[in-house]
Formats: sequence, C-alpha cells, structure tokens
Amino acid sequence: MRKKKSYIYFVLISTILGIGMNCKIENHQESLPNIIVILADDLGYGDVSIYHENNKIKTVNIDRIALDGIRFTDAHTPSSVCTPTRYGLLTGRYNWRTRLKNGVLTGKSKALIPNSRSTIASLLQKKGYHTAFVGKWHLGWDWALKNEKDETGEGWNEKDFDNIDFTKLIKNTPNDLGFNYSYGHSGSLDMAPYVYVENGKVTEVPDTSTVNTGKYSWWRKGPTSKDFIHEDVTPNFFRKGIKYIKEQSKKSNPFLLYLALPSPHTPILPTKEWQGKSGLNPYGDFMIMIDDYIGQLLDTVDEAGINDNTIIIFTSDNGCSPAAKIEELIENGHYPNSIYRGHKADIYEGGHRVPFIVRWPKEIKKESVSNETICLTDLMATFAEITNYDLKDDEGEDSYSLVPLFKDSTFSSSFREATVHHSINGSFAIRKDNWKLIMCPGSGGWSYPRPSDSLAINDLPKIQLYDLLNDPKELINQESLVPEKVVELKSLLSKYISEGRSTVGVSQKNDTINFEWKQIDFISKKKSDDNKVQKGHSR
Repeated sequence: MRKKKSYIYFVLISTILGIGMNCKIENHQESLPNIIVILADDLGYGDVSIYHENNKIKTVNIDRIALDGIRFTDAHTPSSVCTPTRYGLLTGRYNWRTRLKNGVLTGKSKALIPNSRSTIASLLQKKGYHTAFVGKWHLGWDWALKNEKDETGEGWNEKDFDNIDFTKLIKNTPNDLGFNYSYGHSGSLDMAPYVYVENGKVTEVPDTSTVNTGKYSWWRKGPTSKDFIHEDVTPNFFRKGIKYIKEQSKKSNPFLLYLALPSPHTPILPTKEWQGKSGLNPYGDFMIMIDDYIGQLLDTVDEAGINDNTIIIFTSDNGCSPAAKIEELIENGHYPNSIYRGHKADIYEGGHRVPFIVRWPKEIKKESVSNETICLTDLMATFAEITNYDLKDDEGEDSYSLVPLFKDSTFSSSFREATVHHSINGSFAIRKDNWKLIMCPGSGGWSYPRPSDSLAINDLPKIQLYDLLNDPKELINQESLVPEKVVELKSLLSKYISEGRSTVGVSQKNDTINFEWKQIDFISKKKSDDNKVQKGHSR
C-alpha cells in the first residue's frame, strides 16, 4: 500500500456513534466529485489564449476553465505522440514500459492495455463511479476476424481490413478496462476503419471505402460506415458527451467522463459555420469551433447544477503537429507551440509541453497558477487521493497526486523527483528541476535535425543538456559544461527504467517483449544483462 487510509477509523467511530454503514457510504459517494477529462488531439501549448496575451486564436471558453480554476504552465505529456500518451493518462504508467517502444498504433492494432492493468476508470468504478469513454481510443482493441489464421497487415493499407468481421463483437475494449459505457472509433480520424463502436459493437457495418487528399483534411483510404461522417465526428462526440452529463447529473452516483477528442488532429475539418472565422487557416477555424463546443459543455454542467463539485480537466496529448501548417500560422502571428522548440513527435519542449487546466470550484481557488512540473500520468494518483483509494505497488507506477497543488498552487516541497519524456522514435529525456537531459542528438522526431538527417546528426553531441530556466528554447547544449549534472540525470533515468517505476514503492517489472529493444548506452552492461534487455525482455 502506498498511503495509509483513514477509512477504517471512520468506520469504527461511526459504529460507536451508532451511524449505519449504508448511510456512511451514501454520504461518501455524495461528497465525491464528478470528473470530466477532456483530451484534445495535437493541440499546442500556444493554442490556448489564456497562456498568451497576444494569442491570435481566442479560446474564450477554455479560458473560462482556467479563470474559474488553476492553470499549469509546466505540464507535459509522457510522450510526444498519441497512443503512448493516452496509455500514460489512463494507467499512470509510462508507455515505454509496454511493448510499444516507439511510434503509435493503427486503427487495426490489437489491445495495448491488458485487462489486468488498472486504469483511472477501473479505479473510480471501484469507488462507486459510473464511467464513460467517448471519442478517439487509439489504444488498440481486438477486432473479430473472418479467418483467424489469415491475418493481414498492420492497418496502414486499405486491404489490411479485408479480414475483419464487422458484424461480431470486439474483444478487449474500453468496457474491459473499467468503462461502463464506451462510444468511439479505434484510431486517429485519419486511420481506417471509419466506424463507430459502442460497447464493443460496430454501430453500422461499413459498406463503402473513402479517402481524402485535401491539404488540411486528408485521411487514408479504408472501410467507412454510412453513419460515420468525418466532418461530424467532433460535433458528434461533444453531443454524446453533453447528453451523458445531462443523464448522469440526475443520478446519485458520481461519474467520470473521458472525452477524448480526435481534433484538432488531421483531418482538420471545421464545419461550414466556422470556416474562415479565425482569419488564420482551417486549423485556427477548427480551434475556435472546438472552443465553442467546450462552452456548450461547460454550460451543460452549470445548468445541471453540478458545477461546484465537478472536476473539469482540459489538456492535450502532445504539441501541435506540422499538419496544422505551423509556418502559415507563424506568418500570421500565431505560435501554436509558443516559444518552445520543436512540435509533435519531438523530444524538445514543443513536442510534449501542453496546456493543463483544471476547474473544481469546491476545492480550487479561481485564477490559480502553478509553475510545478507535472505529467498526464499524474491523473491516476490524483483521482486515487480524491477518492481515498490506496494505490497498490503495481498501479500508477509513474503517477504523483496533484491534490496538494489544487489546494495550494504555490506548493512545491518535494512534489516530484523528476519526469521522463519520450519521442516518436523512442528517444528519452529526463527533467529534474530546471535541467533537462536528452539522450539523443537532434529532435528524436519530425523537426530538424531529424534522426534520418544523418549528416547533421553525426556532427552533433550524442546527448543534450539544457537549463530550461535560462534557456527555455533549448538552444545552448551544456552537456560538456556541466558534466556532473549529466551523470546525475543519467543515473536517475537508469534507475527509473530498471526499477519499473519512478515513484516510491516496491520495484516492478516492465512488460515482457518478444523482440530486441535498442540498448540504452547509459545503462551499465551488468544491469542490462540482469534485466535481459538485450534478450528481448525489459525488467
């Protein structure tokens, strides 16, 4: 157990005073907050106007959340791409501890999270919550196949879906991971198959195949259902989420809504009424459209009379993508990743520093600001503390509770030791205080110098060390100037990897893999042999 519980003492006192257990449980559930987690897709740190006085995109409704709550200025995703970040958010565990060491899954990929792994949904379900997932899943589930022995490709090509039987139930869905209700699609909105899945069943079998090659609105060719209209997917998910809030607000149990938006990720599809409204480009229009729907959701919470004890979290899964046409936006005075270097997929700050805003009127003071370094993996421990749930040693191994920061935004004493970052190609970085150590040359992602830019990469130092307090743009590599800091951070990162956790607790095993994972040069050969990394296993 990771923390002591006061529950048993309350029960004893209640018994002495003659208070019935049923009454206690009901009162406890009434006091627990509803929780709404809104995860945007490819929305950058610079895309929310409250973070930037001269922002060209005015997100007045997202700003409402911050004005009524707390805004974090140093929040990070565990990875700079979609799938691994979603894994970390739901499990409180870094994605590179799984079989997914780099890249993302497709719309056809098998389930990444085993049913035995605790999630924020299964945790809250144990505490009496009704839980719902609506939106983009992108963590794999197991489609039924027409011929189990005739497996086709990974899901990048249209023919890879020929063997899927869309009439049969899907296995290992969000419902198996703690969600009472689930409705969404399997991958990104540019990844086939384009079908809605509700509680493990396709809502309408696909009978056609679509593709789009627009500059902003492209998606890959693949099976498409008649009820799946790309332009309406984001509005549809908001409608579903708002309907769920209205229904659950009338019930006695608290609820969790995980609203995982597929936007403003490609295809960038602002509906007609929003086209041209930003004065920037379709990405700007899409942002304004999303913000308006956020406003409708906030109004729903207020009108339902549950505002005071409802936690609303708004964040993003990584930095803004080049697909938004970042150069166009900058030319028009909008910086989607703010001052930070890089963008989606990168190990640099632009890849994983994101907006993170929380409203909880009952507990959080209005217009609070925290400059503490936090991570999306922290939701697991946060919800555990809020609901008085004791995390086991194999739950939320990389999760720190944000509750102290909710109660006092200036709180900083020993909040967390360090944070690990990860890029699309599997490169690591570790952040402790103002220092950030990057274990690769270049971006580790899509911005220059990319891993594929061999001429440039070969001439760069193998590692990078930045003082983010004095050099937030990561321009001055100090790895040769502060060697003692390099040694310290290498050792700490090695410890986090080998011990299977970055929080206090009993060491855990990383997931077994059946392939050779690239050796990390800062782990000693002995430790590597002990952990069987080279033999295809990760401790």
